[in-house]
Amino acid sequence: MALMRNAALHFPKDLCHAERNHDTFGRVGCAGGTRRRAAVKMKASSKTNVDTVNGKKVNGVHVEGRIPFLDQRSAELLKDGESVYGAVEPNHEYLLGRFVEDRFVYRQSFVIRSYEIGPDKTATMETLMNLLQETALNHVASAGVAGNGFGATREMSIRKLIWVVTRIHVQVQKFSSWGDVVEIDTWVDAAGKNGMRRDWIIRDYNTQKIITRATSTWVIMNRETRRLSKIPEEVKNEVQPFYLNRAAIATENTDSEKIEKLTDETAEIIRTGLAPRWSDMDANQHVNNVKYIGWLLESNVLESLTSMKAKTGDEEDKQFTEGSAGAEDLECTHLLRMEADQAEIVRARSVWQMKQHDDNQMT
Repeated sequence: MALMRNAALHFPKDLCHAERNHDTFGRVGCAGGTRRRAAVKMKASSKTNVDTVNGKKVNGVHVEGRIPFLDQRSAELLKDGESVYGAVEPNHEYLLGRFVEDRFVYRQSFVIRSYEIGPDKTATMETLMNLLQETALNHVASAGVAGNGFGATREMSIRKLIWVVTRIHVQVQKFSSWGDVVEIDTWVDAAGKNGMRRDWIIRDYNTQKIITRATSTWVIMNRETRRLSKIPEEVKNEVQPFYLNRAAIATENTDSEKIEKLTDETAEIIRTGLAPRWSDMDANQHVNNVKYIGWLLESNVLESLTSMKAKTGDEEDKQFTEGSAGAEDLECTHLLRMEADQAEIVRARSVWQMKQHDDNQMT
């Protein structure tokens, strides 16, 4: 069975064009060959203020107090006034993770659940993307700058602004199995004059080996007009104290190659009639980027992925950010667009490699 190791997505400026009109999406495709390229197209028809963080003044809210459903668990951990695992921490820390490296990096652990795996008993790409998003949101909430939006800061909420992702690049060396525990680190930095970069690394909790790296670019959009906006100075003042000049994926290893735009003539498989469901919408009232990824990956030719024979050779600290696919790898190009007016929603490229054979895994 094939294993996706690399995915890059680019969202045009009008990525939210269709989301309020409930238009139909559709059109998808794939092709073969050694280092095969697959073309894919989809048409789309009261809280406490925090004064300072890292020595700088910020505005926002801080999660405090007790988490009701954790009270019983906390009581079980107490033994003679002390936690059996060490010093007693506020309940929200069990829920939201913790800060490390002088509060510049946020760290959270997750268990891979039975409903988060695919037929091969490993976490799906959608699962990984959801965990990245969850960690990012909890980072904002725990940092003391959260407003009342979906990951928005206090100053953003006042101005009816939200974050939207314009580009994301994920590189996977190993997919975790059911029951595995993963540890995710995330941090932010500036991306040009009017954007923010968010990076992640995922480690296997037991071995502490890095198994996934990801980087993304975010811009601000007005929640009501659905138009992109410059980052207000008040918002910059909130987020700049958390900026960390570190890259999860080195610049030279980032997939910066332009993603080919597919047409009816170049796409080998076209799927039409896709429409967003109510459950596909997030708290910002638009289709979440993780849903886009799920739709795009469904467009691959499953026969091509399941018939690829497994191969061995997993180097211990292999640099999986080099970006060059092997001779037997499959590369797919994807496009999601509106069915009515052909407006482009998102382009993507995914690279699939042979999966290491495991007698305990389904193929």
